[in-house]
Amino acid sequence: MSRGPGRGEVRIRVRALGLNRAEALLRSGRYIESPELPSGLGLEAAGTVETVGEGVEGLVAGDAVSIIPPISMVRWPAYSDLATFPAELVVKHPPSLSWKAAAATWMQYLTAYGALIDIAKLRGEDFVVITAASSSVGLAAIQIANIFGATTIAVTRTAAKKKALLDSGAAYVIASAEEDLLTRLKEITGPDGARVVLDPIGGPIFEPLTAAMSRGGILVKYGSLSPDPTPFPLLHVLSKTLTLRGYLVHEIVGDPARLEAAKAFILDGLTSGSLRPVIAKTFPFDQIIEAYRFMESNEQFGKIVVTV
Repeated sequence: MSRGPGRGEVRIRVRALGLNRAEALLRSGRYIESPELPSGLGLEAAGTVETVGEGVEGLVAGDAVSIIPPISMVRWPAYSDLATFPAELVVKHPPSLSWKAAAATWMQYLTAYGALIDIAKLRGEDFVVITAASSSVGLAAIQIANIFGATTIAVTRTAAKKKALLDSGAAYVIASAEEDLLTRLKEITGPDGARVVLDPIGGPIFEPLTAAMSRGGILVKYGSLSPDPTPFPLLHVLSKTLTLRGYLVHEIVGDPARLEAAKAFILDGLTSGSLRPVIAKTFPFDQIIEAYRFMESNEQFGKIVVTV
């Protein structure tokens, strides 16, 4: 049971949680912040406003809301019947959104928006390469790139998810364990290459990715899933004047102006239907261990949600 809301805070009754690899990393001591035991967990939730603290405007008890992932899940954990958050992170989402979809919204779309639009300045004529494409962020990136008319190249490990990725809007799909990544990228993009790459993997894939990029291209790196060392592709970076950009969604969440722009874009997309959260599987809270095991199996296509 969480504490009551202080000034500028909102307490919500949680109805659904969105799972992220960040929670597993925090549990294992490999996240960007360290837990102070006993520690809470969780970055995404949806539910109804229970009470509002002093100074909060625009939210009242009973409002259906979802939570923008806080910068610290140790300070603002979502896993609770009642969870408290800063009011600026509490969003009244479109009424058409289910609890499950609402809990699956903000991490994926904020991450993809920040990388593709805020940082890479995506354009309609761009080729954009999206690795780990069947993840929730990968699918969000495909949807956002399609809004701009960019050409999406989804990279996945095997062909098992190829049809689903094409059905989800990818223009091309490359199975990196079954095809030569560099050859296929060059076949698709031609001599000009891909201007934008979105990658949470790293490791040996950096070499073919940068080799297939266009002059002046940008690779946005938002994770380190590969257990292997990531080589620095010096020749490609120099010869093509590439930008390799590390990125955390905290950049958007921690900047009020950038966050407002992102929220407006995402809410507009949710309302119009151009952004549609993909739910891989839903688990009840008493099966959250099974939910994490499913996430760590890498079999999911989209977001894993836990109902409370």
